[in-house]
Amino acid sequence: MDSGLAALLGAAVGSATTLGAAIVNSRAQARSQHAQWSRQHRRDAYAGYLSALHVRDIAMDAVLDALRSDQPDLPSLDEKIDRFITLAREVHRTGEIVILEGPTSVAEVAERVTHASSDLSHVMRRMAAHAHAGNAQKEEDTALATERERILYQAVKDFRLAARSAIGKTN
Repeated sequence: MDSGLAALLGAAVGSATTLGAAIVNSRAQARSQHAQWSRQHRRDAYAGYLSALHVRDIAMDAVLDALRSDQPDLPSLDEKIDRFITLAREVHRTGEIVILEGPTSVAEVAERVTHASSDLSHVMRRMAAHAHAGNAQKEEDTALATERERILYQAVKDFRLAARSAIGKTN
């Protein structure tokens, strides 16, 4: 083989190797960027959900405080309940995004939060109906509401841990 052909062949092999390395590096970088993009979308979804839960929980506390009163102001109670319902719908909307963006492990915990929220909402509705009817079952309802609040708090805490894990935060 003459030296010119060998040089040309060497240059071709070198170029092919460089091109192959560039393709491999480009794909690795694209995968890394996609993973970062996915983590960011999940983080935004989780943060939006937790924010909606927080605002809703403040409204929920206002409803429960009003319901625990000996003589609740019924028009004020109804306003607080309406605000709570509006905010609960926002939690549901943001929860749907969490379910779409996140892995199954996070979606399952988000569904536990939904069930715990629903269980507490049922107690709150019952308490409101009793308040409007003038029935006195306050001790039983208050104890049940307190227990449901504890379960909801734990479900939200579990959601935070699952969300941190899904976006790679372990400490």
